[in-house]
This record gives sequence, C-alpha cells and structure tokens, in this order.
Amino acid sequence: MSPLICPLCRTALTRQNKSQRCANGHSFDIAKEGYTNLLLVQQKKSKEPGDNPEMVKARRDFLQAGYYQPLCKAASQLLAPLNAQYLLDIGCGEGYYTQAFSQFIPHIIGLDIAKPAVQLAAKKHPNTTWLVASSALLPVADDSIDVASSLFSPIPVAEMARVLKPQGYVLVVRAADTHLWTMREALFGEVRAHQPDKFLEELATHFELVQQHELRFDLHLPQQALKNLLAMTPYVWKAKPEHRLALEQHSSFNTQAAFSLMLLRKVLH
Repeated sequence: MSPLICPLCRTALTRQNKSQRCANGHSFDIAKEGYTNLLLVQQKKSKEPGDNPEMVKARRDFLQAGYYQPLCKAASQLLAPLNAQYLLDIGCGEGYYTQAFSQFIPHIIGLDIAKPAVQLAAKKHPNTTWLVASSALLPVADDSIDVASSLFSPIPVAEMARVLKPQGYVLVVRAADTHLWTMREALFGEVRAHQPDKFLEELATHFELVQQHELRFDLHLPQQALKNLLAMTPYVWKAKPEHRLALEQHSSFNTQAAFSLMLLRKVLH
C-alpha cells in the first residue's frame, strides 16, 4: 500500500490510471514526466517556489560530473545496513542522491518544492515516486517510512517524526566548518565556519544521534564546473556581483569540500 496521502483531507491516495485519488474525490494528475504535483496553492510563497531552472541545471551538471561522488558513496554506506523498505528524500532536487539510494532501498519517494527539479528527476528515473510538495506538511501517512533523508534541505522535525515508523531513521547532511573555504574567501573576504551541529538541538526533541561522520575531499575545478558550483550554492546571492564575476574568470580553481553526515533514530515518547 502506498504511503501517500491527500494534501487536502489527509486520507490515503490510490493510483488510478494517470492520477492519484483519495476516497473523498480529490484527484491529482500524474504529469507526462511521471511526477505528481501535491503542492497546494496556499503552500506557495511565490509563483515558482524553490530553485529556479538555472540553479537546477547547474546542480545537475555539477553532480553528474561526479564531483560529489565521495559524499554520495558515504551517505549510501550509512543507509545500506539499515535494510530499509521505504525512504523519503526531502528536498530531493534532480534526484542525484535519491537515485543512488534506490540501488538498495526498494521503495523511494523523492519530494521537492521546485517543479523544474522534480521534472528532471522524473524524466531520468521513472521507477521512483516523485512529488512536487511542501516539506512543511508532508503528504505521507503516519508511521509509514523507514528512513527520511535531508541533504542540504529543510529539516521539518515534527513532520519527519510523524511519518517515520517507530525506530525509524533520519539522515541529515550539512556543510561542515571549512566547506569551500577558499571559494567563500574569494566571494566574501572574511569567512565564518559553518556549524552543522546547530541542527542537533532541534532534532533532539524527537531523535537521538546514532552516528556522525565528517567527510573532506579536494576539488579541482575547471572553469565551467566552478561556475556550476557557484550557481548551485546559496553563497552567490549574498556575494557582491563583482566578486562572483572575478571568481568566474579563473580558468581553474582548487578548494575543499567538507561535510557532516548525521544519522539519527526516532525516539519513542
């Protein structure tokens, strides 16, 4: 049975031909690309919420080139031993990590508020359930998911606790202290260390930390890869345009990626 529920009345959704329907008659078309849009109008804060097509394309090209493959491998190694049946990837983007997880987890739901990203994911990976939806109120049934993942995405703590089965797990990945330090120096001059642990206090209301790992690896970026990395990060929106432009003139650039991977387990109250 599918864990999806209607975003309007919160009853179970059932696939009927090319739509998802609930017992109360609400119906949501499955797009030709294969995803379902469960994002209600009142959940939108803009006409096209989430990442824009430029950011989506830049991230897709950067990730497909394999620059973050060590992170993908490390995340998979944390999740594979859990023998999960259902995984919900919150903020799945174009599905780069989601698809890697599908190699060892049979039932995957990828969810993102950005329609351009989900469209790309659904086109490339038709065997996964893809949703355009809000993480603030997940269209997923209570106690139905084994693992929820959030890689550089929102962490709706109470909602994750609701949809996870007892003893379910959460994988959170965040930038570690020195992530892209030299790139950030070029953009801002003065740089502050990231604080990935700041999320743990909020998560502690529903989850206990099981494992935490740091991963660091060097990046040797040709010019186009550097431009793609800049376009997909939040840093560029805070940087002065002339600093970004100067950085993009480099024919190549060296920096280091640093990530914190946290695996947490749902606590029974």
